[in-house]
Amino acid sequence: MLNLSVILEDSARECPDRDAVVLGDVRIPYSVLDTVANQVANLLVSRGIGRGDTVALACPNLPYFPFVYYGILKAGATVVPLNVLLRSREIAYHLRDSGARAMFCFEGTQELPLGERGHAGFREVVSAEDAENFFLLPATPFATESGIDGVETLWTALDGRSGTFETVATAPDDTAVILYTSGTTGQPKGAELSHQNMLMNALVSDQMFERTPHDVFLATLPLFHSFGQTVVMNLGLRRRATLVLVPRFEPEQALRLMRDESVTMFAGVPTMYWAMLTAIHTGAADVPSSLHTAVSGGASLPVEVLKDFGKTFGVPVLEGYGLSETSPVASFNQPGRPAKAGSVGTPIWGVEMKLVDPDWNDIDGDRPGEIAIRGHNVMKGYLGRPDATREAVRGGWFRTGDIATKDADGYYFIVDRAKDMIIRGGFNVYPREIEEVLMTHEAVSLAAVAGVPHPSHGEEIKAYVILRQGARLGEQELVDWCRENMASYKYPRLVEFRESFPMTASGKILKRELR
Repeated sequence: MLNLSVILEDSARECPDRDAVVLGDVRIPYSVLDTVANQVANLLVSRGIGRGDTVALACPNLPYFPFVYYGILKAGATVVPLNVLLRSREIAYHLRDSGARAMFCFEGTQELPLGERGHAGFREVVSAEDAENFFLLPATPFATESGIDGVETLWTALDGRSGTFETVATAPDDTAVILYTSGTTGQPKGAELSHQNMLMNALVSDQMFERTPHDVFLATLPLFHSFGQTVVMNLGLRRRATLVLVPRFEPEQALRLMRDESVTMFAGVPTMYWAMLTAIHTGAADVPSSLHTAVSGGASLPVEVLKDFGKTFGVPVLEGYGLSETSPVASFNQPGRPAKAGSVGTPIWGVEMKLVDPDWNDIDGDRPGEIAIRGHNVMKGYLGRPDATREAVRGGWFRTGDIATKDADGYYFIVDRAKDMIIRGGFNVYPREIEEVLMTHEAVSLAAVAGVPHPSHGEEIKAYVILRQGARLGEQELVDWCRENMASYKYPRLVEFRESFPMTASGKILKRELR
């Protein structure tokens, strides 16, 4: 038997009275978190849902998320976490593709009516037999009245349920979680991750971050995303840490919570680090003193931001790398070895990485190639898509679509996503390289580079730029500066200044929406 829910159960047994999750004035100890998860498991079993079934969960960073997540796992079922920004049609697609028999959905707000969208998608897909298995997670804590006719709230459904439950014995290779990819190149695909995938990734990651006597994690990364799920929730609860939940990231609020809750660990994506530094440099917030560990992933962290954070906070940012298909952590700047600025480190314990060309041939030396990964973290495959699985996985190696180089010490440096590469006049141009140079300009706060169609060159290089507060810079002036600092085939001929960038729920810049 191996069930990912052991992460919660072990901590609840050893530290029942310690705060597991905090949201505002609400503080929930490990014993209560485990008890409610047991009630959720009892509810699912009473509805005939168990091992081999899938259950969807659409919820921001609220206590509901771990309640339901671990309850589904305890029942032996598979969790399908959904992005809270999905529309009804998209929710229906994910439910149909995953074969979900039940759904737990946060009610949402007037601006983001997630409950209505989720219910509409659920009714479109499920059978008459499972129609009653939609559970609303009310916006008002512990509310029993539903804002949707005929729908039970979680608390009504749990009323009278036992707080004890014997966790279903699942096999290590049983699917624990199905994480859907972003779908930028087609319909989203569900990566099947086993109990062993998820548990091993949390355990190995836990060994790489230094501990304090009582760690406090700031949970700003969406828990429905692989990074937040493994590195914050699963790792944090396994460590018996306290998770301070942040439903929506705002830099000033995040920094205030760091101070008020004595946060020791922060994991975020590059735009979160940039936003917090901007808040501090503009005087909107102060530097918290308790932070002990800072981790970045999800996208490459600009070196200028990395340096600024280390200087401002007195804490180095440790970069790692991974994908939903790898549970997610694959490499990291590891303890006992020097961290290298701009590098995503070396493969974690039990994982191998290499660089390959489009025909799967190994690449040696310092030439760029596509990262391939093999180890305990690699997914079982894409749900219901054997052809896509065979295309992505060969001999246990998963090809990532990310281009990187490797130095003589075995450290990997991400060059860019293969699909983001710009081909201008026959020359390959990697946007990240241009972005790194742009970020060294004293007036530039954040930059994103993309290719736009061009009649003779195929693609032209365009830079989208957010200026530092109070900075003045003309478009041609920046183009001229780029010409002086980059090769002739690399520098952007087009510049557009923006006040902000479109971003995903996890904080990644949406370049396809910039174009």
